Amino acid sequence: MPPSILLQYLLPHRLLSRVVFHATRWTWRPWKDFLISQITRRFNVDMSEAAQADLSSYEHFNAFFTRLLKPGARPVDADPLALLCPADGRISQAGPISAGRIFQAKGQDFSAAELLGDEASAAPYKDGQFVTVYLSPRDYHRVHMPMAGKLLETLHVPGRIFSVAPLAVQCIPRLFARNERLVCHFEGEHGPFAVVLVGALLVSSVSTVWGDLEIPPYASKIRKRDYRASDIRLERGAEMGRFNMGSTVILLLPAQGSSLDSTLTTEQAVRVGCGIGKLHPGHSG
Repeated sequence: MPPSILLQYLLPHRLLSRVVFHATRWTWRPWKDFLISQITRRFNVDMSEAAQADLSSYEHFNAFFTRLLKPGARPVDADPLALLCPADGRISQAGPISAGRIFQAKGQDFSAAELLGDEASAAPYKDGQFVTVYLSPRDYHRVHMPMAGKLLETLHVPGRIFSVAPLAVQCIPRLFARNERLVCHFEGEHGPFAVVLVGALLVSSVSTVWGDLEIPPYASKIRKRDYRASDIRLERGAEMGRFNMGSTVILLLPAQGSSLDSTLTTEQAVRVGCGIGKLHPGHSG
């Protein structure tokens, strides 16, 4: 195992993430301008699509990182039966959930029950499909709905905060099922689906449109929130949450009701709103 990966087992993950959380919200102009300019140059961030292209106008680094885009910058696939990509980034993996297990990388997998933090919640996805999207620092960091749905519940699952960069994904067993994460369960017209927002080293802060800041605080045990009585319904393509620094989104689909495009490939670049599969009316299981 590479030394950089071994070091991650020793690092104080949560302490480092707390430091970064506050550092990225420091409004001192020289500091926030330095961070923003460094990320913009290093990762070749396209500011032409941002609603506010003036880098100096952002209150702090996190405001820049979670920036809005211009209207129309992420057009939604016009086919009403298209399953939409929930995030900008690259496909880490996509494919079948085989006997309840999700492929992570060569020689690595984990169970849907581990990821979701609950055996019963994983049951609908036993023979379903999944897609994992990795967001880099240059990407748009808001997460959108792959289809319309009613929010049922969320689970904040405690864990480590390993890096989710490709090398870590290849080397750290069950990585996504070990990292701190927010599991969001929805009921759609074509059946249930789950969107999992996975934290990462230094960048483990997650917000939602219905609950604002969800992580931190970090959890010591699973925290479940039931939203069934709240009647929170989000339209296809609507924003559902954001990473206040980048990470990974995993979408889980049941065996019936929808299907992923068979042409999705590892490292394929994707954007919010592009079609990654199809919904199947009348086949919700």
